[in-house]
Amino acid sequence: MSDSALLSHTARAAGPPPAPFLPASRAEMRALGWDECDVIIVTGDAYVDHPSFGMAIVGRVLEAQGFKVGIIAQPDWRSTEDFGRLGAPRLFFGVTGGNMDSMVNRYTSDRRVRSDDAYTPGGAGGKRPDRCVIVYSQRIREAFKSVPIVIGGIEASLRRIAHFDYWSDQVRRSVLIDAQADMLMYGNAERQVVALAQRLDSGEPLSDIADLRGTAFLRRAVPEGWIEIDSTELDTPGPLAPPPDPYASEEQRSAAQRRPAAGPPAEPEVRHQVVRFLRKVPNAQRERSVIRLPSFEQVAKDPVLYAHASRILHLESNPGNARALLQRHGNTEVWLNPPPVPLATEDMDAIYELPYARRPHPSYGNARIPAYHMIRFSVAIQRGCFGGCTFCSITEHEGRIIQSRSEDSVIREIETIRDSVPGFTGVISDLGGPTANMYRLHCKSPAIESACRRPSCVYPGVCPNLNTDHTPLINLYRRARGLKGVKKVLIASGVRYDLAVESPEYVKELAAHHTGGYLKIAPEAIGDGPLSKMMKPGVGAYYKFKELFDRYSKAAGKEQYLIPYFIAAHPGTTDADMLELAVWLKKNGFRADQVQAFLPSPMATATAMYHSGKNPLKKIARNSEAVVVPKGNRVRRLHKAFLRYHDSENWPLLREALKRMGRADLIGNGKHHLVPAYQPIGPRSPTRPSAARPGAARPSAAQPSAAQPSAAQPSAAQPSAAQPSAAQPGAARPSAAQPSAAQPSAARPFRTQHTGLPKSGSDRVSGPRSRSKSRGVSRGPA
Repeated sequence: MSDSALLSHTARAAGPPPAPFLPASRAEMRALGWDECDVIIVTGDAYVDHPSFGMAIVGRVLEAQGFKVGIIAQPDWRSTEDFGRLGAPRLFFGVTGGNMDSMVNRYTSDRRVRSDDAYTPGGAGGKRPDRCVIVYSQRIREAFKSVPIVIGGIEASLRRIAHFDYWSDQVRRSVLIDAQADMLMYGNAERQVVALAQRLDSGEPLSDIADLRGTAFLRRAVPEGWIEIDSTELDTPGPLAPPPDPYASEEQRSAAQRRPAAGPPAEPEVRHQVVRFLRKVPNAQRERSVIRLPSFEQVAKDPVLYAHASRILHLESNPGNARALLQRHGNTEVWLNPPPVPLATEDMDAIYELPYARRPHPSYGNARIPAYHMIRFSVAIQRGCFGGCTFCSITEHEGRIIQSRSEDSVIREIETIRDSVPGFTGVISDLGGPTANMYRLHCKSPAIESACRRPSCVYPGVCPNLNTDHTPLINLYRRARGLKGVKKVLIASGVRYDLAVESPEYVKELAAHHTGGYLKIAPEAIGDGPLSKMMKPGVGAYYKFKELFDRYSKAAGKEQYLIPYFIAAHPGTTDADMLELAVWLKKNGFRADQVQAFLPSPMATATAMYHSGKNPLKKIARNSEAVVVPKGNRVRRLHKAFLRYHDSENWPLLREALKRMGRADLIGNGKHHLVPAYQPIGPRSPTRPSAARPGAARPSAAQPSAAQPSAAQPSAAQPSAAQPSAAQPGAARPSAAQPSAAQPSAARPFRTQHTGLPKSGSDRVSGPRSRSKSRGVSRGPA
């Protein structure tokens, strides 16, 4: 089977009927009449049979092809015993860390251990090891030495080549090597995993399967007939200048500058065949060309070469023109095939309409799995994101090309939720994906799309070749809310507002029918410096969207607010940028209750900036653009303090910084000052917000930091239930604790890889206060 062929779901392949749940024990296997599984999936998440959980999708897709699939969820990694509970699979073990990277799930951006895990029964933390893909794979190898191991999911995807690891502050090898796995699948991988299972089932050895797109594996040398291209011929970093000797005399320094600079660190000697290095390869030979990235040893020692490798990886990410990549690790080559071809609408429909139980496995009893409660009434309508935000991992995992479901398929899923999911009250909590409003958006020309190497379709402005027509999404919204038994359809996914303003009718639809009082959007910053490193639009686009949103909300007779997100300490951000943002927040009446500093996730472009101090959005050279990087606890704490300028605990740090920056004029007790000159005595008490100006936008805190005016809010995953202040008597006040028809029942928010990291339960904030009374607000659903 060619991996470019469509998934064949139209008729079920020969095999057993669908299981109520994929078996997680020998007893369940016996009940199904199975002696063994064909494939066993080992996951760091609790087993929830729902299409928002990766292990469920992969398991059901394989089941639809006639394979017997078992699940081992959150095994005890301290021994091999748990990994043998289902026996050895006939074909392979599939290992995933779960819906989130295990390190992002376990640690905050300040490297503090989290106490909770939303993908675990009871929300308990500590049920999976750090770097669990590596740990799980090594335990499987101990127990089953000859069974193939295939790793995948977002944790493996983001570590497919040498990568900077924020938690150890060093460059680590490809996870494929550390996990001792036979193959790595990156992206959502349904097509790859089906093709692999079918070829293994036909008797083909895994070692001979080297042509599947979206896979990585190990090789000793470049196969005969391939054209090898040195990546530095495509983007030359230049020679490595030695660091200046601070004790050298002027004469010695001048002599050193005249000497030829040292080249990049030498690679370990490896014997392999002679290959051709060609700067330009004819199109007819592109499919047989491979780009050699600097080796692991080189990028580990040289941050500039690391930035160069990151740039090449992202340039070779379009399935229409990407070439294979090669990176040496010692005497072994890590080979990456080009990205998978995006799924067609028919495939997306088939995948999301498989017979999911849509609830957690019965073995968990009544234990509450917070992540499931957040998404049980939501529907994924598309995959992928062409925004290209440098701090985000979605593009590296799902790709830039939008893969959309059909309108009929989405409607059928809503009807299934309405008719079969326990607790449904008539409110669909989200119709979205990585971004709320990229459904059916695409390049106007397939030829241009397949040749394009731009990292973003919307930065620095919306590409003229991009179709921005929101009509299909508007029609979907209207049809969904018109279904019998559906009272409300909310949009909880983040809205890309620079796209939304291209379709005012969409903003009108959103404001009038699909906003439960608060809508989250993500400016992330307001200064040109950080915005240019994030690849985010300028603040002018925010004002344009706000004007439309306020106008249409008023026309619909609703009082609604925007929830802006901001990131502290992102590469490219100076103290002056954060001060500018703090002044803007105060001027606009916003107070951030939760603040998230930038977290360098593996393989993100912003992470390359963080590690190297270079800008991979441009050609990399030794003297190319340097990026200011806020590193160290003190500067990161200061940048977070600017976002929480109203918190008295931050005032001493802010006063010191303002004096150092020559802005002592912002210290004082007047309305035009940022922080007061006095410090409260005694234990900290909640700061009392002043009455907001009528008509001021009042978002709540969200993630990375959501600014809100004087009101508490839930997490980044959910628009908070921030309340109008006493300055607006009689205004409608949607509350997460007492949902109206506009909101589903309250549920605790959870972290997602792309939307952010809300506070733990111990960090909940109290409800908003007015001058006359206060009322508590609990966290709301996402």
